[in-house]
Amino acid sequence: MHIDEEIRSKFESLSHEFPKNMNTHLGIEFSLISRDEMRASMPVNENTIQPMGILHGGASVALAETLASIGAWLNVSDQNSAVVGLEINANHIKTVRLGGTVIGISKPLHRGSTTQVWETRIETEDGKLVSISRCTIAIIKKRG
Repeated sequence: MHIDEEIRSKFESLSHEFPKNMNTHLGIEFSLISRDEMRASMPVNENTIQPMGILHGGASVALAETLASIGAWLNVSDQNSAVVGLEINANHIKTVRLGGTVIGISKPLHRGSTTQVWETRIETEDGKLVSISRCTIAIIKKRG
């Protein structure tokens, strides 16, 4: 995994408070962590398929929002701010059967002071487009 050094400690702090979360349940493994691009893989297994034996669209959306949310959070320097998903849309293009792996690649389209917009491509291991989504992230003040 490659993590840009200037954000390494911030990213690594994520796993301390809640080591078990949706990412761990879905088997999401990060491969590139930066403010300009996030990448992770996710297996197509019993945790991520729908009853027809193919990748569940909701699992794809979970991968996309995970990448966008963490990427957005890494771009916020105010420690009194948090990021939350405001809206996400996805187009599912190709099915992936049980036993495969998908790769999510997320990049910012807009990084403002109150919102960020990230686009995520989910692809097969050989680069075929599975899903494409756009996620709007709100930057809010932490409570308490």
